[in-house]
Amino acid sequence: MKGVLITFEGIDGCGKSTQAERLVEALRRRGETVVHTREPGGTELGQRIRHLFLHLQGLDIDPTTEALLMAADRADHVRRVIAPALAQGAIIVCERFADSMVAYQGYGGELPLDALHALNALATGGLEPDVTFLLDVDPSLAFERRGRPADRIEGKDQGFYHKVRQGYLALQKQNPQRIILLDGALPIEVVHQEILSELARREILSAQGGSGR
Repeated sequence: MKGVLITFEGIDGCGKSTQAERLVEALRRRGETVVHTREPGGTELGQRIRHLFLHLQGLDIDPTTEALLMAADRADHVRRVIAPALAQGAIIVCERFADSMVAYQGYGGELPLDALHALNALATGGLEPDVTFLLDVDPSLAFERRGRPADRIEGKDQGFYHKVRQGYLALQKQNPQRIILLDGALPIEVVHQEILSELARREILSAQGGSGR
C-alpha cells in the first residue's frame, strides 16, 4: 500500500504545529499508521542542524548557508524517515518541507529560486508531498501569537516575514492542486475540519473513519 506525505507550511506563528498535532491525533483515532515529523530536526543529524540553525543566537548565517543546511537536513530526513515510512504505507505528517526553503531563503533571503528548486530536487530525490496545507496569517498576528522571539529565525522583523508570506502565496498559485490555502486566523477547530474535509475529498481518509487508501 502506497504511503502518503502530508506537509504543513506557513510563517512562524501561523498555527501549523497545532494543526499537525490535531491531524495526527485524528488519524490515529481512525486506526491509521502515522509518522509525525518535522524539518529541521526529524533525525539525529537534523536535530543538530536545528540547534545550529535556530538556537545559536548571534551566529551570523547567511541565506546561502541556511539553504545548504536545510538541504542537508532534508536529504537525511527523506532517506532515514520519510522514504522508509512511505514504503511501509504510513501517512506522514511533516511540519515544513521543501516549500519552506523556497519561501524563507528564496523570497525572504532573496536567493535564486531556480537554484533552490534544484537543491530541493537533489535533497528529496524528486519526492513531493501528496498534499500541503498552507496556513496563511498576517505577520502581525503571527507575532502576537508567538510573543517574544524564541529562536534566531523568529527574531527576524515583520518585513522579512511579509516577503516569506508572499513567497508562500506565490507557491500556492503555482501549485494549486497540491497546496491548499487555509485561513490560519480562523478558529482552530474550523481549520481542523477543513483539513479533514480536504483529505476525505482526496480519498486519503474516508468520512466514516479508517483508511480510505
